[in-house]
Amino acid sequence: MCANIDRRDLLGGGAMLAALGLAGGAARAAQAATAVPGLPPGYYPPLLHGLRGSAPGSFEAAHALRDGLAPKAGAINTGERFDLIIVGAGMSGLSAAWFARQRNPKARILILDNHDDIGGHARRNEYWLNGKLHLLNGGTLQIDSPRPYSVTAAGLLAALGIQPTKLRQASYQPTIYQGLKNAVFLNSAYFGQDALLVGTPADEGASAAEWEAYLANAPLDAAARADIIRVQTDTTDLLAGQDDAGKKDYLSRLSWRDWLLNHHHIGPTAMAWYQSRTQGEWCAGADAVSALDAWGFGLPGFAGLGLLPKSHPRMSFTPAGYVEGGSDTFHFPDGNASIARLLVRALVPGSLPGTTPEDAVTARLDYARLDAPGNMVNIRLNSTVLHAENSGDGVAVTWMTSGQMFGARAGGCVLACWNAMIPHLVPDLPAAQAAAMHSLVKGPLVYTSVAVRRWRPLVQAGVWRVRCPGSYWTSVMLNWPMDIGDYRTERDPDQPALLFLVRTPCEPGLSEHDQAKAGRAELLATPFSTFEREIRAQLQAMFGRHGLDVTRDIMAITVNRWPHGYAPEYNYLWQPEVPPDQMPHIIARQRHGRIAIANSDSGNGAYTDIAIDMAARAVAELG
Repeated sequence: MCANIDRRDLLGGGAMLAALGLAGGAARAAQAATAVPGLPPGYYPPLLHGLRGSAPGSFEAAHALRDGLAPKAGAINTGERFDLIIVGAGMSGLSAAWFARQRNPKARILILDNHDDIGGHARRNEYWLNGKLHLLNGGTLQIDSPRPYSVTAAGLLAALGIQPTKLRQASYQPTIYQGLKNAVFLNSAYFGQDALLVGTPADEGASAAEWEAYLANAPLDAAARADIIRVQTDTTDLLAGQDDAGKKDYLSRLSWRDWLLNHHHIGPTAMAWYQSRTQGEWCAGADAVSALDAWGFGLPGFAGLGLLPKSHPRMSFTPAGYVEGGSDTFHFPDGNASIARLLVRALVPGSLPGTTPEDAVTARLDYARLDAPGNMVNIRLNSTVLHAENSGDGVAVTWMTSGQMFGARAGGCVLACWNAMIPHLVPDLPAAQAAAMHSLVKGPLVYTSVAVRRWRPLVQAGVWRVRCPGSYWTSVMLNWPMDIGDYRTERDPDQPALLFLVRTPCEPGLSEHDQAKAGRAELLATPFSTFEREIRAQLQAMFGRHGLDVTRDIMAITVNRWPHGYAPEYNYLWQPEVPPDQMPHIIARQRHGRIAIANSDSGNGAYTDIAIDMAARAVAELG
């Protein structure tokens, strides 16, 4: 389990930045006093592997600010003057720059970001395996939302040439994995022995006989099998006598776990089968999500209630939308990193070759152009903002790059960063606004890419996507089957491919926000070696009997760690009912002088269209 793999760039964090010449403030501070450190030749973060996402080197200055340890003075005035400074080069920050340029094509804009790459959570993982390009999303997965995109968000996509339905029809290639099925992996730690159950009956519609046959060889006792079959197939109205509104109100006041335990009367083994089903969406277990929201998301256990496909006031944003529909969807091979790259193409001419979304997928972004002299839009990476204040007729912003503080002024500022940091950046915010920002706790998650020398073992197993209740990684799947532009998904199972693994750490028995805080603490304390060990152990247990040898077959690993991941939604199971205008995200996003707030946090949902809409609102507020 400790065999070497080709790490190439498994330096991670501070060591990686030092290798690139971006760490070590003393060395860089020796430059001319007014020079902001630039990027070294050959700088190309998508090819970096190891510990990525919020990696060491990207958050320490922000944590020092949070803890009152950041420097208060000593910033070098760059002498630059911008129309707008944007904090955050994620989807909302890049969109804010785009909207600002639409309003004023001559606007000079500076975008500052603490990470070493553009896109925020929309991160691109790029591999060249046996001379062939392989891509995976290191964060934001796809164009998808519980509701149709607004005119504003859809208009931005259209301006970038993105037509989700047309792209999906032309690009998605499910026949690549023809014959391969979904599966469930039960591990020995929770269920007594390792077992891969190939093919999963539908949550609703499959018969008791189908479920009984499916579970026949599972390492479950008769009682646990009967419990699962009952949850999946029972059509008894467990809330008989109540109308639709009454049933939904009742379901909103207990967790999905309590619904399964107290109404379906399942035991602990069967509960382990379901406990992590909510984690991919909420970054929290079944005990922190209401039964009503679980129903709205299509989870089982409600077949007999006869609920109408309509939302309820006590549903959170995602299930309330999905129960009535959803948006057009599309998945670029690198997720929504392609949208971020297309925005950069529009903002910084010459930075990304090509003219279409299709040709952008395989194009190489020229990072040296992002902060080049003469740009109308400058994107400055590895730059952690420490302070923003209204000053005179504009805003003064201070940031840290390579251990040195710099400052510049602008007519306005859009904070498109995480809400939890904004009260530290703008200490004179009203107390109620700062408290609202701190209450918006983001969910932690890990998206991991694993390059394997061949994917024949998954073919031998007959699977392409696996749910893993009770395991360290809650899901494992083959790369998405996509062909777009010059990009082609690998067809030959004896050639390299990428696997996509997900982990959403949380602590059962706590509220959703406290589960998120516990998961965040775990992620920040987890070294890359632990992630690597758990990858090796789980993949070997899942596919070793089908020919996988992790000591031979794992080529490289990228762990995209996001301690502050999904933007929070209002959870009525734990949070009190308040009037719409008193929702925390509404209070938090109020303009503060010439400082406006944009991010998905301020829109109550972790979706790209929300990030875009909030950017448009913030820019409009500044006029």
